Amino acid sequence: MSLSETDIQAIWLTLRLASVTTLLLLLIGTPLAWWLARTRSWLKQPVAAITALPLVLPPTVLGFYLLILLGPNGPVGSLMLDLGLDTLPFTFPGLVVASMIYSLPFMVQPLQNAFSAIGDRPLEVAATLRASALDRFLTVVVPLARPGFLTGIVLAFAHTVGEFGVILMIGGNIPGETHVLSVAIYDHVEALDYGNAHLLSAGLLVFAFLVILLLNLVNKQTHQGLGQ
Repeated sequence: MSLSETDIQAIWLTLRLASVTTLLLLLIGTPLAWWLARTRSWLKQPVAAITALPLVLPPTVLGFYLLILLGPNGPVGSLMLDLGLDTLPFTFPGLVVASMIYSLPFMVQPLQNAFSAIGDRPLEVAATLRASALDRFLTVVVPLARPGFLTGIVLAFAHTVGEFGVILMIGGNIPGETHVLSVAIYDHVEALDYGNAHLLSAGLLVFAFLVILLLNLVNKQTHQGLGQ
């Protein structure tokens, strides 16, 4: 029982996918979470509901509609073809797009909660010191919301690592391109190769345990900081 070159390739591809997805979600999710935490617009609840939709929507359903949307006959896919670009299904960029949509609430919700907990007072004090809006965000909001950032990053990364349904629908099973860890486990089980399936699954189990342990430590430090 040992990992094949295909399995190792799947592990690295999964880590690459999770890293790229988490970075992009951090860039996109931060302003979205800030808007949701601060706005009083009537659009807040509909946008929040759309953002949280992947939490309750079956992954295969999400993957199916993404496949239609991004495929050559879909609105996004046909537009890309008209622009001379390749369509996204069954490619690594397609996996990134699907993963970002599927893991979006795991980044946005912790950040939104952290931003909401800050309140107006620290920002008002910074404003009296003539700090610009960007300065207030970088020097006041980001340090105070650090536990939310760490939680969002860890959850988004871990959730992307464990994806299966969306990955299989939008990416298929192409070695070196869309053959990620969860699909590799599925392939081993389908081939009755339970030894390697156990090996890869045990690695994910340990990874999940460490993620939960890290989040518990972050929450403990946050509560201790608030209690001081």
